[in-house]
Amino acid sequence: MSDPSVGSSRSAARVKRPRGSGEAGEEQELRRLLAGLTAVRDGDFRTRLPDDADGLLGEIASVFNGMVDQLSLFTSEVTRVAREVGTDGRLGGQADVPAVSGTWKDLTESVNAMAGNLTDQVRSIAQVTTAVAKGDLSQKITVHARGEILELKNTVNTMVDQLSSFADEVTRVAREVGTEGQLGGQADVKGVAGTWRALTDSVNFMAGNLTDQVRNISQVATAVARGDLSQRITVSARGEILELKNTLNTMVDQLSSFADEVTRVAREVGTEGNLGGQATVRGVSGTWKDLTENVNVMASNLTNQVRSIAQVATAVARGDLSQKITVEAKGEVAALAQTINTMVDTLGAFADEVTRVAREVGTEGQLGGQARVPNVAGTWKNLTDNVNSMADNLTNQVRSIAQVTTAVARGDLTRKIDVDARGEILELKTTINTMVDQLSSFAAEVTRVAREVGSEGRLGGQAEVEGVSGTWKRLTENVNELAGNLTRQVRAIAEVTSAVTSGDLTRSITVDAEGELADLKDNINSMVKSLRETTSANEQQDWLKSNLARMSGLMQGHRDLAAVAELVMNELAPLVAAQYGAFFLAEESELQLISAYGYPVAPDRPARFKLGEALVGQAARSRRTIAMTDLPPGYITISSGLGRTEPTSVIVLPIVVEEQVLGVIELASVQAFTPVHRAFLDQLMETIGVNLNTIVANARTDELLKESQRLAVELQARSEELQQQQEELQRSNAELEEKATLLVRQNQDIETKNLEIEQARQELEDRAHQLSLASTYKSEFLANMSHELRTPLNSLLILAQLLAQNHTRNLTPKQVEYAGIIHSAGSDLLQLINDILDLSKVEAGKMDINPEWVQLPQLLDYVEATFRPMTGQKSLDFRVTTAPNVPAELLTDDSRLRQVLRNLLSNAVKFTETGSVELRIEPAAASELPPSVRPNGPAIALRVIDTGVGIPEQQLEVIFGAFQQADGTTSRKYGGTGLGLSICREIAYLLGGAITVHSTPGQGSVFSLYLPVARPGFDAQVAVVPAAKRQSAQLAEGAPMAARRLLVIEERQHGLLSLVTESVVGDLASAHHLGGSLEVVTAAGAEEAGRVLLAGETCHCIVINLDMPDMSAYRVLEVMDGDARLHGVPVLAYNNWRSHPQQEVSLANQPLELLSSLDELRERIALHLTADQPGDVLPLVRTGTVAAAEGREIDNTLAGRTVLVVDDDARNLYALTSMLEIHGINVLHAENGRKGIDTLTAHEETDLILMDVMMPEMDGYTATETIRAMPQYADLPIIAVTAKAMPGDQEKSLAAGASDYVTKPVDADHLIERIQHWMDPSR
Repeated sequence: MSDPSVGSSRSAARVKRPRGSGEAGEEQELRRLLAGLTAVRDGDFRTRLPDDADGLLGEIASVFNGMVDQLSLFTSEVTRVAREVGTDGRLGGQADVPAVSGTWKDLTESVNAMAGNLTDQVRSIAQVTTAVAKGDLSQKITVHARGEILELKNTVNTMVDQLSSFADEVTRVAREVGTEGQLGGQADVKGVAGTWRALTDSVNFMAGNLTDQVRNISQVATAVARGDLSQRITVSARGEILELKNTLNTMVDQLSSFADEVTRVAREVGTEGNLGGQATVRGVSGTWKDLTENVNVMASNLTNQVRSIAQVATAVARGDLSQKITVEAKGEVAALAQTINTMVDTLGAFADEVTRVAREVGTEGQLGGQARVPNVAGTWKNLTDNVNSMADNLTNQVRSIAQVTTAVARGDLTRKIDVDARGEILELKTTINTMVDQLSSFAAEVTRVAREVGSEGRLGGQAEVEGVSGTWKRLTENVNELAGNLTRQVRAIAEVTSAVTSGDLTRSITVDAEGELADLKDNINSMVKSLRETTSANEQQDWLKSNLARMSGLMQGHRDLAAVAELVMNELAPLVAAQYGAFFLAEESELQLISAYGYPVAPDRPARFKLGEALVGQAARSRRTIAMTDLPPGYITISSGLGRTEPTSVIVLPIVVEEQVLGVIELASVQAFTPVHRAFLDQLMETIGVNLNTIVANARTDELLKESQRLAVELQARSEELQQQQEELQRSNAELEEKATLLVRQNQDIETKNLEIEQARQELEDRAHQLSLASTYKSEFLANMSHELRTPLNSLLILAQLLAQNHTRNLTPKQVEYAGIIHSAGSDLLQLINDILDLSKVEAGKMDINPEWVQLPQLLDYVEATFRPMTGQKSLDFRVTTAPNVPAELLTDDSRLRQVLRNLLSNAVKFTETGSVELRIEPAAASELPPSVRPNGPAIALRVIDTGVGIPEQQLEVIFGAFQQADGTTSRKYGGTGLGLSICREIAYLLGGAITVHSTPGQGSVFSLYLPVARPGFDAQVAVVPAAKRQSAQLAEGAPMAARRLLVIEERQHGLLSLVTESVVGDLASAHHLGGSLEVVTAAGAEEAGRVLLAGETCHCIVINLDMPDMSAYRVLEVMDGDARLHGVPVLAYNNWRSHPQQEVSLANQPLELLSSLDELRERIALHLTADQPGDVLPLVRTGTVAAAEGREIDNTLAGRTVLVVDDDARNLYALTSMLEIHGINVLHAENGRKGIDTLTAHEETDLILMDVMMPEMDGYTATETIRAMPQYADLPIIAVTAKAMPGDQEKSLAAGASDYVTKPVDADHLIERIQHWMDPSR
């Protein structure tokens, strides 16, 4: 039979397999292991794993194959013993399982002990019953037994005792009466009944009659022997005894001389029991002779009869049931003979049946046999029933044990031995059932661990099998070790890959691994190392380029060489970690020291060098960089106020432009200059040279211009002199011509210098153009990176949102919560991308500013409502204070101002563990304003004051750099990207303000935002009066409002919604003098809300928090919907959709508005409170539909419509298709614009197109323009879907012909709303 092994067959020696992909190989090996374990669980022990694998999997295969071999051998041995004992009846068989230990050894010994005990018990029973059948009643069942076997043992032993007692008593009576002549004896057999009792009574009756008769004969004979022949035999007798009586009486009458002989014979036979005696009367004849002969015949007959009875009884007592009483007899003796013969027949039949059942059960193994003894009753019937009961119990027990062990051998671990048992059979039953439980537990645990690790991917699972030891315990530990090793390895790999994904390239996989996992570990570590080196190189290049650009920018606009040299040294030395520096300017053939950094004062240190003199001059002459390391002691000394040291590296750099040496820079450092520093210095020398050359050229140009002007003045004066002295002019023509020639030459020199200046200007323009290109490349790079990041993020957020909405209602609440967490994390990542784009917009000068009049009280209410809950969670004091004389409104961009305050306050809360956070607003004095803010007029200071960790002074400027933090180490306590403050500073600058910071480590920080009240130029950008101000003006002019009552329902008194509502009411009251007409009632919890609603007072508007625990808010909504008094009263439902799953709710009798923004909630409350009647304000379009954790109803209005999705990313295609198909939309796919056009022309039923912008072969812009050029598709709705979010993308899409524009990651509800809008414009 073939071996259905999981992998390839075993080979004599292990051969290394070629290593393929790590993950595929691992999965294949695990699937093989799972298949093997499943086969063992199903009872198939033919399964083997290939043991030619390396490492842990090879060891697992060897252990698994060894386990299966032992299981198979154990099963075959137990099956053989069960077959021999239970089926073939071959007792004494033993299971031989070599090389096992532990539980399996104990189990094997238990099976052998069971078979041995059963063999001993059955053989002992068979031995005793055989002995009884042979008439040997001296043997007993002495084997140890319990339960029903013990009862059978006791029953058989009792039967033997009763048989022995009966035989002893009958033998004793027969011996006393027949042999010893002791008449009157009675057989006394205790505890017998039935046939045995009747047989005993018959023997006793026979003995009694015989005693009476013999005693009477003996009496008469005695009398005759004594010579008293007057006595007669008077005892009742029949048959021959009667004839004997009559004969004796006649004899008594006739024999008188014969008395002695008759007396002797009578004494011998009747008294002494000496049968066989004969009367010998010598010399008699005739009647006496006949009488003597008759007496002798009587004695002989009696002797034969009694001896025959005694012989048969003795044979029965010895177990010989083949003998019968054959002597001729009549009367009672004949009846006695018949009774004894019947008893022998019954005993023979009983012995035959018991022997047959014992042989079938104990020898032949034919279970189920029953003893059938006809015509028995009493003790013999009970004995027969007991034998049958014993055989039946043994049959049931053995069959049940065989059934369960057979099921285990077939892999069915659900069966148990449920037959009733006692004693050792009960112990065997318990042992086998315990074995089955342990096998089942082991199989279940191994299957669970295999499923969790191999199928579900839930690492960390461990098999827990209680009460096992030995081989099973080691096997369990091996499985757990396998799962543990796999868990540690996979988790270590996941941690490192997650760290790499998060940008942490310092991690590496250190977990022990072998085989393909070791290769995977090495490959990932190599990948991380390569990424780290690449990132480091990129960072160095970024550092080099950014600092080159910065140095070039610093030098631009300067015309003084000394100032430029000082600027260069002050910036360059710290930048390359140099502690000493000197700047030498080339003048004629010498180098003059014009600036220095850390330059030691020494009178003997020269300030001028000739070309070729010292290393400075040599570098200028050779136009090559000179670097020295390992300087000798005393070469240079670098000193500070605290001490001095000697540098280890010196570098001398010539400044060369167009083969002309303009100067030399010398730098010294206590540490070696890095390669990136060397490269930076080499490139910087060119930039410095260009700037120096430009300054020199400009200086020369200025000099030439001054000289030209001076010459022009002189020329004019001389012209006047010539006019006055024409005669002298005529004489001096030759001199004037020479002067004119000189002037021409000077003009030519001026033109040459102007050309040089023009060349320098052209070079500067080229550099500026290169910087512009770099900025353009950077913006394009960020746009492309935004696309590449938003593309996978789009599918992630869409699918996570679909899972969180649980349309199919097949997810558990925990799974829905997981999906919400994924969506929340993706949204945070999206916010990070937006921050990076904001920074790019700021740097590119493309951030839009929309100035408007901002009401300061509303801004403070927003701050209070947003940050008081955050500070409350950390038990921080939160204060918002406003100084007198602060203007009530500002002309600025409201959203940008809130963005800045949000970032500053969030940082304050994040970095403050104890104490307080305060926002203080006060007028800013002109003296404290930064220089950039003073030209913009009066300003206010918004100060964020905290008692947090503080910032070191040297880090105060660093934190405003992009991607910079005060603690930028990998072990920092606080997270974040370091973009917030950089963006805030740039936004503040765009708003005409500035941000400053003062901080003390360990005490706290103060961030001050200086903002002009109205920046010049902003008022021209404000086109119209804001809607809120128009509404306020209308309210101020209108009639006074009637009393209005607002009900707020939330979890606790004075919660977040109460603060927002009171803020709105305060604004309305102060603006329209409505303090007495507005009333806010707060209900804490559902119960209090119910009591307030039952009070019956009318409400103008109801605000409710859907996030109250136990879904109590939805029960309140149901109560309100059924209350006729509240019909038409608007309900504003606030819900933080990121934090909690929501339940779908809809009110039939009331307008319901679902709000997730506090700003939007404020606006809606203000609108409803200023309305004349409840319900006058039109509700928002999204009427009370909230996604439910247990399932969200689907809007089927789009069912049957067809949408073409054009996108080159398979993940986006899948995500968009899944989202659209939920709403019943038929979806068509295309991978690029060209295929999209082909698909569109092939499917005229297309109702709308979702067009990605960036695609290969034909992008979305070109595809949209091509489709619009087709007359039949001129009005087909096209929605552009792209991950590019840079300014101008939207306009470019609309200009290409798109109907609408959606930015990735796509919000599912927003996209469906836009599709509905374009498919049904009337909505």
